Amino acid sequence: MDTSGPYRAVTGFADSAPVWVQRAFELWTGYGLWLFGVLFAAVWWRARGRGRARAVALALLAPAATAVAYAVSEAVKSTVEEERPCRAVAGAAAPPAGCPPPGDWSFPSNHAAIAGAAAVALVMAVRRLAPLVVPLALLMAFSRVFVGVHYPHDVALGLLLGGSVAALVVLALTGPAASGVRAVRAAGTRRARTRANGTRKARTRADGMRARAIRACIRLTGPGPGGESSPEVRNVPGCRMP
Repeated sequence: MDTSGPYRAVTGFADSAPVWVQRAFELWTGYGLWLFGVLFAAVWWRARGRGRARAVALALLAPAATAVAYAVSEAVKSTVEEERPCRAVAGAAAPPAGCPPPGDWSFPSNHAAIAGAAAVALVMAVRRLAPLVVPLALLMAFSRVFVGVHYPHDVALGLLLGGSVAALVVLALTGPAASGVRAVRAAGTRRARTRANGTRKARTRADGMRARAIRACIRLTGPGPGGESSPEVRNVPGCRMP
């Protein structure tokens, strides 16, 4: 796939853009992905405080699905080994921040894959975020061409790859993750009721470790509305019910 023509057009536009525009794109392409991290944290905090198990599961899966998408993108990149356009395309404007070193391959764009995955996962968790995160993902993808380090097809397919992998991961794991959240919350509810009733029994070291594990997991999932639980779910690896 040859997109060197559009690449020259975009980088030529970037080279003639005002300096403040160039600096803005350099900052966004370098640090913009952190904004998705902030959104992950905000969605998780919101779901933890008042969300049901499925909402918490979706919030926890969003960064996990994005990490999986990044791993897949990196595996494809290492397999294809496409040279960066800033070295391969003759006559193109030089990247303002320099070209990545040899061996740092071009296809697909990891930044675009991460942005696409994050946007899809966040929308699956909170649909109202779509008008915010979709333009941010597209802007991240465009910025990688603007600063001269990717072809247009690198970012387009990066977005598609990241979004597809994230969607598949979330769809596959939402059910099991929600069951896990309900199990953790049920464990916390039982423990709280036992303490409220004044029940005392001899505790072994294993009991103490189990109690600490439950507390840690509850901090992650939140207690849920009304101590939400699922009676058919009994154990989650690493967070076993007493």
